[in-house]
This record gives sequence, C-alpha cells and structure tokens, in this order.
Amino acid sequence: MTAEAAEAALSSDGTRVEGGGDRPLRIALLTYKGNPFCGGQGVYVRHLSRELARLGHHVEVIGSQPYPVLDEPGSTGTGTDGGTDGERAPGRVSLTELPSLDLYRQPDPFRTPARDEFRDWIDALEVATMWTGGFPEPLTFSLRARRHLAARRGRFDVVHDNQTLGYGLLGGPMALGAPLVTTIHHPITVDRQLELDAAADWKRRASVRRWYGFIRMQKRVARRLPSVLTVSGSSRQEIVTHLGVSPERVHVVHIGADTGLFSPDPSVAEVKGRIVTTSSADVPLKGLLYLVEALAVVRAQNPAAHLVVVGKRPESGPVAEAIRRGGLADAVEFVKGISDAELVDLVRSAQVSCVPSLYEGFSLPAAEAMATGTALVATTGGAIPEVAGPDGETCLAVPPGDSGALASALGRVLDDESLRRRLGAAGRERVLQRFTWERAAVGTVERYRAAMAHSRVRRG
Repeated sequence: MTAEAAEAALSSDGTRVEGGGDRPLRIALLTYKGNPFCGGQGVYVRHLSRELARLGHHVEVIGSQPYPVLDEPGSTGTGTDGGTDGERAPGRVSLTELPSLDLYRQPDPFRTPARDEFRDWIDALEVATMWTGGFPEPLTFSLRARRHLAARRGRFDVVHDNQTLGYGLLGGPMALGAPLVTTIHHPITVDRQLELDAAADWKRRASVRRWYGFIRMQKRVARRLPSVLTVSGSSRQEIVTHLGVSPERVHVVHIGADTGLFSPDPSVAEVKGRIVTTSSADVPLKGLLYLVEALAVVRAQNPAAHLVVVGKRPESGPVAEAIRRGGLADAVEFVKGISDAELVDLVRSAQVSCVPSLYEGFSLPAAEAMATGTALVATTGGAIPEVAGPDGETCLAVPPGDSGALASALGRVLDDESLRRRLGAAGRERVLQRFTWERAAVGTVERYRAAMAHSRVRRG
C-alpha cells in the first residue's frame, strides 16, 4: 500500500477522512519540554515528527529547553517502522528554538536569572511564577509561541500543540495563523492527586497545589479547544471527566514503539534474574516503590533476581528508603544517559520487563519492551491494559500498588522459560498489529485534515 493510500484508508476511529492523500502539509509542532530523556512528551515529538516527514509532510518543531532530539525522516539510526521508503519523497523535519529562561536546568534548578537575561514581560512573568512556587512554562511558552506564529502567518497549514494548553494558544486561526490540533496524553490532574495522596504533611500538600496551579489554566483552555488528540481510550474518558472536554471533540490516535529499533535479537544474551523498568522521575505515579518492595520478596526465592532502572537514582525519599531497608543496594542499579542502542540491548537482556505504574496514559515502556520480545509484567493502572493486552496472553497483569501481586508475577516469569517465550512472542505480535509510529502518523494526519476542513467551513 502506498503512503497516500495508507493515509486515506487508515483511521483511528474506523472512519475515512476524505482527502487523506492530498498535498503534503506544513506542520508546526509545539513542545514546551521536548527532550526525550525527560519523559513521554519528548519521545512523542521525536518519533511522530520523523514518521510525519516519512509520509511526505514538512514538520517544523518549535520548542524550548530542554530542546527536542529529532531524527531525519530517512534515518536508520534509531530504526524505522517501515512501509513508506520509496513510495513518497520524504518531507523535512527542522527545529526552531523558542528559548525560555530555563529556570530548572541542572546543576542550578530554581535559579534567579541575571538582569541582562530578561528580554520582555514574559520573562518577568516566568520568574515571578517560579518565585511564588508555581510552574510557569506551559503559560509562558504558549505566549511566546503565539507571538512567534502570528509573525509567521501563512507559513503553516496546521498547528499541533503537544499538551502545552496555555492561554496563548486560544483564539483559533485568526490568532495562530492556522487551525489548532492539541494532543493531551493524559490529564495532569491524575499526577497531582497521586502526589497529594503521597504527601507527608500539610506543607508538602500546599507545595504540590502551588506547583500544579497551571492546571486551572489547562482546564479552561482544554474546554475551548476545537480538536483534541489523545493516546488511549482510557485517557479519552479521563479528559472528558477531569477536564470537561466535549466527547465529540476528543479523538484517540494510538502511539507506539519504534519496531525497527525495538526488535528481538537472539545474539543478545539473556541475563539470569534481570528485571528492567523505566522510571524517568521519582514520583508516586511510576510505582517504583512497589517494584523495589516486590524485588525484596522475589530474592528470598531467587537470589539472582536484580533490578535495572532506566532513570536517575533517588538520593532520598520512599524508594531510597525501601532499597536501604531491604538490603538491596547491590541488587538495584540505576542507569541514565544511555544511547538508544544501549537501551534496546538492556531490555533484550532482561528476563522480564516491568511497568509498575499506578497510572499511565499509554505506556511507551510497555510497548517498547513487548516489541523486543521481552516478557512483560505490568499493572492495570490507567491505559496499560489497553497496550499490554490480556493477562496470561501477552503479559502478566497485576493490580497497581500491590507489591505482593507484583512479586508473585515476577517470580512466575523468572522461573518459567516457556512462559517467558510465549509472552514475549505474543507481545511483539500485538505491537506490530496495533502500536507503531507509522500508524500514529497516519491517524494524526487524518485529524489535521479534518481540522483544516472544519476551519474552512467555519470561515465560509
């Protein structure tokens, strides 16, 4: 099937959008925090932009620090999902830097900028919000993006916002110069509630509420957006419930794994007892505490069991205390800053990959682990079952926040080679059929064209 036919035929919701194979689009893809090492939003921008370009479209990523890492559409360095080479000339991917004051950069987070760093009133607002304990970047990035897009009116066919949800993005094509499509991965209200539940005292709860003060803005903006994309049916329902967005304006376009990169490789030796997980931030949402507690139980029966965490080692807090209390200092390793190839080989070398999250809007780590053919143990938090599939067929599923159930499932997989092989093979097949970045790009273009058509009707 050609790329043009694929664009016209595939649909995330079972409908066909006319004009799917029309001229290439000029896309402005906005991301206020685009580094793929900071979390799923950066991964989304990197892979979606590449696959949109492979379909022939021209993508200009407009982002602030930490800046996105982007791939050329013809790149094979990170693998490709395949299916479009030679069928349509690839488009372009470029990066336009829209710098903030970068107030949270390491090694000096929450810094006070020098006087000569201030450029305008938006910079002053950014610092003032930080000083009062809030998180300013969604608002201030949206204001800078609005100004930037207005100055370049007519250069883009569509503007795609990656969960900024700032006031600056309201006003429609008259303000932004093109129709707006917005991706909401999941409502941040979920993150806030989990952090409030885990807060030790009223001071911590007050701090969490101040930090998440931008949610009020995001709720107001979300309700006025003409077209919202999300990555799972679970997230769609929560966007409707938590943010008050009309159901008919929320469309599911599944994302996926880079199946060319995340693939089985028999030459990579399996390491006995190895469990791998991804936890880019030490927050309650990721459920790392329960996995560490489960590891202590598993090691009583399987002393070779050990955990490799892709993420930064916490110096204090519940996870650090659980490692100390369980005597697991030599059984838990944290790695960060590794290359894509190193990450894939790490997952391939594991006997089991684990997603212990209390909630996920999609769960890229689950899809990527399944794509390598590594057996998966995952919770049923949020959209994880939608990705990981039925318990006992493509994964072993456990309730979120249950370290005992997690230990039992991990022990089963570690002890049963035939179970590992069966789950791994079925998991990869599920990802190939449902969750690839090429399919995500095709479904996203459908929503772009629908938004453009709707905008033309309204102008008419």
